[in-house]
Amino acid sequence: MNLLTLQFLAALGWGVLVTPLSISLARRFRVLDAPGDRKIHSGIVPRGAGIVVWLGYLLWVLLSGWSLPSTRLIAIGGTLVFLVGYVDDMKQTSPFARLAFHGIAAMIVILPLPLGSLEKALLVFWIAGCTNAYNLIDGMDGLCLSLSIVTAGILSVFGDIALWLPLAGLCSGILVWNFPSPRARTFLGDGGSTLLGFLCASQMATSLHFASLDPLRMIPVLALLGGLPVFDTLVAVGRRLVGGRSPFLPDRGHIHHRLLDRSFPVTAIIVTMGSMHLSLLLAGIGMSRFLSAINP
Repeated sequence: MNLLTLQFLAALGWGVLVTPLSISLARRFRVLDAPGDRKIHSGIVPRGAGIVVWLGYLLWVLLSGWSLPSTRLIAIGGTLVFLVGYVDDMKQTSPFARLAFHGIAAMIVILPLPLGSLEKALLVFWIAGCTNAYNLIDGMDGLCLSLSIVTAGILSVFGDIALWLPLAGLCSGILVWNFPSPRARTFLGDGGSTLLGFLCASQMATSLHFASLDPLRMIPVLALLGGLPVFDTLVAVGRRLVGGRSPFLPDRGHIHHRLLDRSFPVTAIIVTMGSMHLSLLLAGIGMSRFLSAINP
């Protein structure tokens, strides 16, 4: 059994074994998600599983991932993202303040990279956008974690497996407790969903070698690599603006809401949206490689 397999199994075991402790912690400190107009669950559910993602990623960086490029900076930025989200789980905060902190976290990761100023600005904006997009799509049991597993899995194949495989294991372990069959026993909360978006985007930004692309070529690549969360968010923001509402105002118009309203089974929705996400990521990776190859 090689080191990567051990790291995957350790991350998987961490997610499976530590998540119940986070459930108890969330109940003790009343970090709970109650049913509401836009909620699809019927009972009160603890939403503190994000702390398992955060601590698991930090432990991996400290024990194994510290030698990989940018992981220490990603861990620092991810800590800021998680703490802001965890505070929001306990007491709602301003979306503008959260976005500002997400931008600062992205700058921590991107500014040291050997890129031009415009390329860095694009990546900071994109990471902050993905951070929020993964949060916005986290409206159904198991969905955000499943999309994160797809991201980590496909980048393990086409990117640096040492960087991505532990994240896939961590998300898979937590998904055991967040899967909708028969029902989710915990939610990620804003702390967890924003952290996953930040980790996925930051690891892509630092490992896919955008230095060979100029800013105009980066834009379509980044749009595709944002995957289904970014696509769904852009549609949601456009829909709200056209309707004369704030782009931060939540609604039941997301893709998973529409499929649920058409009586699609939850598992089928996860598979369908995971497949859509995979297609977008493959298109983004393919476009990145093609544009890099023809870059003069």
